[in-house]
Amino acid sequence: MTAPLTPASRYALSNAPHSSVETLKAVVLAMPMARTLGLRFVHAEPGRVEVEIPVSEAFSFRPGQLQATAVFAVADFAAVAAAGSVLPPGWTNATVDTTLKIVAPAQGACLRARGRVVDAGRLLTVCAADVWAVDAAGQERLCATLLATARNVDLGATRPPRG
Repeated sequence: MTAPLTPASRYALSNAPHSSVETLKAVVLAMPMARTLGLRFVHAEPGRVEVEIPVSEAFSFRPGQLQATAVFAVADFAAVAAAGSVLPPGWTNATVDTTLKIVAPAQGACLRARGRVVDAGRLLTVCAADVWAVDAAGQERLCATLLATARNVDLGATRPPRG
C-alpha cells in the first residue's frame, strides 16, 4: 500500500518536467553498475519507476538465486530513480540512507523493482521500492522491500572550497 502524498510531494510531482524522465533514464543507464547488472527500465513517470534485472549466475550465491547485493542494487536504483524523476533540470541525487528487508528468495527469470516517491523535499527525498521475483511464466512474488533517503543536489550551485 502506498502512503498518501503530502502537499509538498504533490506539488513536486505535478511540477516535475516530463522530459527529465528521459534524461534520468540516460543518466542511470550510463552508470557502469547499472550496465553490469543488465538493468532496464520497464516504466518511468514522475514519482514512479519500474526497472528489471535478469537473474544472473554471476550475482548468485547458489544456482538461480541472487545474492542480497544484487537485490539491494535493483531496489536502490528503482527508489532513487523515482526520487530523481521529480527533480528540476540541473539537479541530481544520491542515496544517503537505506533499509532493505528481504522477505523471500530472489529466484526466477528476473527481478522487477517498483520505486516510488514517499515524500519529496528540497534537500531530501524519501523513496521506497518493492522488489518482485518474476518466474518464466511472468508470475511475481515479493522478495524484498526498501526504504531510502536521497540527497538532492543542485549541480549549478557553487560550493566554497574545502580546506
